[in-house]
Amino acid sequence: MDHEVLLTKVTIDQLEAREHDGSALEGSLWFGGDFNKLWLKTEVEREDGTTEKSELQALYSRAIAPYWDLQLGVRHDFELETDSRNWGVVALNGLAPYFFEVDTSLFIGEDGESAFRVEAEYELLFTQQWILSPEIEVNIFGQNSPEHHTGSGLSDIEAGLRLRYEFTPQFAPYIGVNYEKKFGNSADFARQDGESASETLWVIGLHAWF
Repeated sequence: MDHEVLLTKVTIDQLEAREHDGSALEGSLWFGGDFNKLWLKTEVEREDGTTEKSELQALYSRAIAPYWDLQLGVRHDFELETDSRNWGVVALNGLAPYFFEVDTSLFIGEDGESAFRVEAEYELLFTQQWILSPEIEVNIFGQNSPEHHTGSGLSDIEAGLRLRYEFTPQFAPYIGVNYEKKFGNSADFARQDGESASETLWVIGLHAWF
């Protein structure tokens, strides 16, 4: 029989509380088989009761090599203080040598805007239950956008280190630290709004999937 078994997976990568009344959610849902999937990805960050970042991606994913998927779709940014933005997405997602999980995305906006994002994560097993996960995200923009507080070139880097305990593979609370730093014009826009260009926060949260 030459057919794909249809499966569904929901992953909560991060559901966490952060210092200074902050919180974050990062997760995904996919439906499909080994070669073709439909993905939904979301990221939300809140601080002092205000949503600082909220995005949703809807993607078609096609396996192009062992451990690597090509993804095409759209991204919508839910902006509260400015107009929301829509992007086209071309992404490459997979497992790099030495078991680094890598997600690279090129975004093309409605008005010719462009952005590039690279995310990488690694899992270091101390035991079968204790797992340390360093991760990094880098964002690069093609144009200045003062209304969205993003500058051209290297805009920001976010790095985290989270230690989780897997009661089961599907349920793992964690503690960790998260660091964010803005660069160039993005840092200047933040300072003009009275914000710091860098921030380090302790976090506590949950990683789960089903």
